[in-house]
Amino acid sequence: MNSLGKYALIALLCFNISEAYNILVVFPMPAQSHRNLGDGVVRHLLNAGHEVTYITPYIKEGSNPKLRQIKMIYDFDALPKPHIKTIMNNEQDFNPSNFFNYTLGTHQAMIQNKEVQKLLRDPQQTFDVVVIEWLFSELYSGLSAVFGCPLIWVSSVDPHSAIMQLIDENLNPAYNPGLMSTVLPPYTFVQRVKELFMSAVTTVLKNYIFVRYERQAYEELYVPLIKMRGRPVPTYDEVKFNASLILGNSHVSLGQATRLPQNYKAVAGYHIDTNFKPLPENLKKLLDSAKNGVIYFSMGSNLSSKDMPEELKKSLLKVFGALKQTVLWKFEEVLDDLPKNVHIVQWAPQPAILSHPNCVLFITHGGLLSATEAVHFGKPIIGIPVFADQFLNVERAVKKGLGKRVDLSYSMADDLEVALKEILDSPRYMERAKELSMIFHDRPTPPGEELAHWVSHVIKTGGAPHLRSPALHTPFYQKMYLDLIAVIVVILIALRILVRRICNSCKTKKLVSDKKYN
Repeated sequence: MNSLGKYALIALLCFNISEAYNILVVFPMPAQSHRNLGDGVVRHLLNAGHEVTYITPYIKEGSNPKLRQIKMIYDFDALPKPHIKTIMNNEQDFNPSNFFNYTLGTHQAMIQNKEVQKLLRDPQQTFDVVVIEWLFSELYSGLSAVFGCPLIWVSSVDPHSAIMQLIDENLNPAYNPGLMSTVLPPYTFVQRVKELFMSAVTTVLKNYIFVRYERQAYEELYVPLIKMRGRPVPTYDEVKFNASLILGNSHVSLGQATRLPQNYKAVAGYHIDTNFKPLPENLKKLLDSAKNGVIYFSMGSNLSSKDMPEELKKSLLKVFGALKQTVLWKFEEVLDDLPKNVHIVQWAPQPAILSHPNCVLFITHGGLLSATEAVHFGKPIIGIPVFADQFLNVERAVKKGLGKRVDLSYSMADDLEVALKEILDSPRYMERAKELSMIFHDRPTPPGEELAHWVSHVIKTGGAPHLRSPALHTPFYQKMYLDLIAVIVVILIALRILVRRICNSCKTKKLVSDKKYN
């Protein structure tokens, strides 16, 4: 190598070193789907050459010299978990207070972790940016104040007002579904009023009630650490609204064309590792030999098919047994008397199954990651939504022509049979799935690379202030022109008073004139 080549190599190495940053990634939710999202963020940041400290309930297997993992300790048996049978019997309630209390408990477990405390109290420990999953609370934003670095939120679902207000403003509820909505626009009059009401209630709960507990926790848990590092102490509101960016697990092929600010970046699909392991030999043989195709059935990682009522299990097996297709059912225990075409697996490599050309249909609970993978691999779906955003995800899939919805009930086998017949007999569902998959993939940059790019961009630009929306610092009364309305009202009142006085004056003069004449 000549001297010029040596200098070029040294310059290239220096450039690569200068582009490597120290990043803190926090995904505290003890759920497999959230683990997949967190692992995806870490994977892409490591691939980009960065050093990552990862706070998670799950430790990744294998070692990477640039990865430091801190395990959050939970009593997993004590954690609230959705149960199919109790939901079917309307015995399980999901409300904002439960989510908020659960979030505070999760945060408390994270902040009190010995390894996390060691990290926070080490004056030599610094980070270039913190990347945190948003979980119904902004209290985690205190980490950015402790380390004096930019903050990036990761949103696990489609854009909604609760998180968009952190970087811009609430979305218009007349045509943007809320976080817990179950219907899609265009709305009827009643639905539109309901969406407005729910948006107002959520805003009041978050910004006027729950925030009091967050401010107190911020003062108790974060302020002493900030002072210990000799930094100026920002208020909780200053920290809460200081996010540089939101990385959203969304894409227009999955959701809707929502009006978004410059510092919201849609990166849905980044969690999908295209270098997944090949299918185990038994599953590969099963899918390869399925001449009529394979139907894959999974209720996700948070729901267990084994918890279905016995009569529902039997009715589903009867429906599946009458099909010419092979059915692969992710089931958590052994099932007796299975039809010949039905096979169960306690664990299923979902991406590898969906990517197989013989997979013709995906029966899913409608979680956003499963919906994303269905579109990624171009497979139609039958959605059986159970809780949270699953209703909205399935409704979007139905509206886009990707599949059908079947409601969870004791008699859902009959509805499922009808949906199966329609999708399997009509090629338009598979054609639409392929079309949406094309839209999903037709991007300038793969989502994982885009994610890594924007994280680096935030660091290099000192928090990316050029991307921040002015709406965040514009008072509500100015956005709604309430001051202008007030001025107009005052002018109209003044004119009315002036006109009345003029009229009264003229009337008085006329009376005086008439009296003199008489």
